[in-house]
Amino acid sequence: MTKEPTEKQFLYNYLNNASPTGFEASGQQIWLDYIKPFADDYFTDNYGTAVAVINPKAEYKVVIEAHADEISWFVNYIKEDGYIYVRRNGGSDHMIAPSMRVNIHTDKGVLPGVFGWPAIHVRKDGKEDAPTLDNIFIDVGARSKEEVEEMGIHVGCVITFKDELTELNGKFYSGRALDNRIGGYMIAQVARKIKENKKKLPFGLYIVNAVQEEIGLRGAQMIAANIKPNAAIITDVCHDTTAPLYNKVTSGDFTAGKGPVLPVGASVHKKLLDLIIATAKKNDIPFQRATASRGTGTDTDAFAYSNEGVPSALISLPLKYMHTTVETASKDDIEQVINLMYEFLVDFGPTFDFRYIK
Repeated sequence: MTKEPTEKQFLYNYLNNASPTGFEASGQQIWLDYIKPFADDYFTDNYGTAVAVINPKAEYKVVIEAHADEISWFVNYIKEDGYIYVRRNGGSDHMIAPSMRVNIHTDKGVLPGVFGWPAIHVRKDGKEDAPTLDNIFIDVGARSKEEVEEMGIHVGCVITFKDELTELNGKFYSGRALDNRIGGYMIAQVARKIKENKKKLPFGLYIVNAVQEEIGLRGAQMIAANIKPNAAIITDVCHDTTAPLYNKVTSGDFTAGKGPVLPVGASVHKKLLDLIIATAKKNDIPFQRATASRGTGTDTDAFAYSNEGVPSALISLPLKYMHTTVETASKDDIEQVINLMYEFLVDFGPTFDFRYIK
């Protein structure tokens, strides 16, 4: 009999696995294998969004959701001398690329490469060229385009940074793709707590791990139309603005370690947000407040404006250094997000009236 992974084993397996936008299948399989024992049913859609379901026969449906994809690169052009130039797949940052190790995903397997950069000794005194999408390049140890192609590398191969999860000071997790596979971890832990505590929910709970958020909330759009939920709670990351070079006047004041961030905005349903805040206060869960101009920029917007309108809210996890290989989140905050979603769900009833005007 196969032993189920512990929460920490799952966290490391899931976060260290590459799941670039449009190529999330391997990570989705890890997530599904972990969450299946805590659910009554599951399904996937044509583009790879995975959904675990508790009480699948219930008429009233509540979603808790995260997105599974991570930013990455595509092989865009292979020069005759064997150097590879790239195109973004999502919001990948050209500034951090030089000297980074990468994995190139091919039909023959994963191949190593490096983003090269000229040595400091040979760069111009005074004004230096900054990394741009036009001048960053990958070296795979080949001296010609033909040699690159013989390795199995071609235009369209997806590229991920080679970096893994680590811990800082026993208080933080740091690595690539916490945006937002840490969300997939958190919603899976909510399902685990419901199962272990033998809680019976008076509604169907759809635990959704959506694909393709990084290129426009696409997976959430598709699965919202599929499920047609009555309410949705999304978890994603936001910026910790205490680190150097952030402007709190424009970006807000959020600190990793001080609890989940609860945004207010047009797509965030005020009555649902008020219920979440009441749950936080009732259970002494610390939280921070934020504002969203127009939209939240997360899958919250896709759910909110789906179907005939779905009451939706966002629980954000403060994250340092977003879209880098050292995204850093507080262990305490992760537990508080899990607790907040769990406590809300065990208190929520399907008779709640979300209408503003009656």
